[in-house]
Amino acid sequence: MRRMMLVVLFVTPLVAGASWLNNPDNNHELRAGVELGFIGVLEHTIQFGVNGTQFDYVKTGRQNILFPFQRLSAELHLKPRHTIVFLYQPLDIRTVATLDSGPLVVDSDTFARYTPMNLRYGFDFYRLSWQYDLLSDPERELAVGVSMQIRDASISFESQDGERLRVYQDVGPVPVLRVRARFPVGEGSWVGAEVDGFYAQGKFITGSTNVESSFKGAILDASVRYGFEFSNWLDGFLNARYIGGGASGQQVDPENALADGYTDNWIGAVSVGLGFYLK
Repeated sequence: MRRMMLVVLFVTPLVAGASWLNNPDNNHELRAGVELGFIGVLEHTIQFGVNGTQFDYVKTGRQNILFPFQRLSAELHLKPRHTIVFLYQPLDIRTVATLDSGPLVVDSDTFARYTPMNLRYGFDFYRLSWQYDLLSDPERELAVGVSMQIRDASISFESQDGERLRVYQDVGPVPVLRVRARFPVGEGSWVGAEVDGFYAQGKFITGSTNVESSFKGAILDASVRYGFEFSNWLDGFLNARYIGGGASGQQVDPENALADGYTDNWIGAVSVGLGFYLK
């Protein structure tokens, strides 16, 4: 409910002011995007500690249902071909499960078999992108660019009796490469695609200096959409999106108490939703 209120607060003033949001005589254009729908986790495993359990969130952690999905974006289009995009993507998956497949070892903590658990996988991110359109036609887009993404992770394992709690929190930068396309397919309709992704191994390039050279990380945020031009200031679209990635490797200096610094965390999920562009 809180996030839906944020969406309403974000959209309402823009809709109210859409008639004056942009002046065609200006050399810049403001755009805003909202995407709402659901997300389903296809696969998700995590391990903390060299001797820790590789925990399957889908099979054991009950991430086998659909969860709400939202994202907000704001764009500054600098005519004729440059665009700066700011994106906020919340992802907060909370489930309740019993460890019926065996005990769960998380670094130095062990949760016994059949323990009722509260599980949280929070991985919000913020992304600032620059892209350049390779096409001069304003009705078509084929843009390439780069992004800097900031992850805001909060992962927790808690026994429902309150006796055991393990929390991991992390904020850090992630470099990303970007491609976006949009083409008209008929009167008042269009198709589009967007891909943000990166794979890297080692220090610095993975967004961290506190890791060994074998540490690797990857992200993939890819979508396809079919859109409609409702007016000269409002587009709507149907969207399918894949969100995946993770990291695996060893920290040099473990940041969490009673931890050896080893992490193996990979997720793949698909969302389906409706979106709107205000321009």
